[in-house]
Amino acid sequence: MPRQLGDLEDAVMTRVWQWNRPVTVREVLEDLQQERSIAYTTVMTVMDNLHQKGWVRREVDGRAYRYTAVSTRAAYSAALMNEAWSQSDNPAAALVAFFGMMSAEQREALQDAVRMVSPDPAESAPGTTSVNPAEATAETTGDAAPADAAEPESGR
Repeated sequence: MPRQLGDLEDAVMTRVWQWNRPVTVREVLEDLQQERSIAYTTVMTVMDNLHQKGWVRREVDGRAYRYTAVSTRAAYSAALMNEAWSQSDNPAAALVAFFGMMSAEQREALQDAVRMVSPDPAESAPGTTSVNPAEATAETTGDAAPADAAEPESGR
């Protein structure tokens, strides 16, 4: 189970996830500096820590590294929700309370997600095609990740 990202880790990972390409410390630094004053070495340390924790992989590019996300933001969020739910002594009550906190848009998204992963009676009919939930999720969220990407690779 991934530990929740800290504020600066989340700010860095947000960029890595949004840009969806290999990034350098300098690129992330320049973007972060539009919001806050931050040193190159701070961003470098955070990105190295994210690599050590398995959130990003890196490849040498000249004298620098290029960092790429190991999994998607959707997979990270799903793992956090799963961990929180599994910690409850009454998972059904926790889900009911969680659903009660959702906006109408969130409930609609949940219903769509349940439809994607629930067995479809039409699947058994000849000539029908099924939808892979991982592909459907990637289409609806803009994330392209393998279905098993809920947790980052171990960097240890």
